[in-house]
Amino acid sequence: MFGKKNGRVESLLYSADRAKILEMVRKMGVMASDAFSKAIKALETRDDVMADEVIRDDDDIDDLEAAIDDECLSSIAMRQPVREDLRFVFAVLKIITDLERIGDQGVNIAKKAKMLNQYPLLKPLVDIPRMRTIAAEMVADSLRSFEENDAALAEDICRRDEELDVLYDNIFDELLVIIANKPAGDRATAQCAAGLIWVARHLARIGDHATNVAERVYFMVKGERLKPLIEEEKKKNASKNRKSPA
Repeated sequence: MFGKKNGRVESLLYSADRAKILEMVRKMGVMASDAFSKAIKALETRDDVMADEVIRDDDDIDDLEAAIDDECLSSIAMRQPVREDLRFVFAVLKIITDLERIGDQGVNIAKKAKMLNQYPLLKPLVDIPRMRTIAAEMVADSLRSFEENDAALAEDICRRDEELDVLYDNIFDELLVIIANKPAGDRATAQCAAGLIWVARHLARIGDHATNVAERVYFMVKGERLKPLIEEEKKKNASKNRKSPA
């Protein structure tokens, strides 16, 4: 009887730990998403002060990652977590690594924005803000899939990553044409085009990190790797397309 009662107490205590950790992860996700969203806004509005804020605030994201790490390890040490709770903790430890790297990508974009803000824009920003919106939605939904143990949403996020890749390829191709057609000796155009390519690349990497989070959620819920399933689906679709009449 005492063992059962003690087990219930441990379960209640771990539920409180879990709620606290979830709240901290949610906060870190918001901070990481805000970082790259503000960095893109700094580029759109030519605001170096905002870019500097993103760079400065990165330490807060790193500090929160360390705090979550400590909370997870403390929870394991003080409680007697069952297998499900351990899966949750180990997923958190991996997810916060991806969130920290998303914050780093925001810093990278902010630094590129400060460089690009020294020159007139080569072209109106259309696809880059679109990438920012998709990436922000992917990050938010990946964390929601984690909180709700939603494998279907995690699967959907992984498929959305292709949208970012297509936009990145479009931006890359368009800016390569601008570089190729620049007047001889025009180094500024080449530098700005390369800077925008890097901004798009950083956004694509943010999508990759959101996908990583979603894949961890899928494995946590289903016990299966999601990436091989999606790759197999792509191969089947490609095979169907090749066989279908023109």
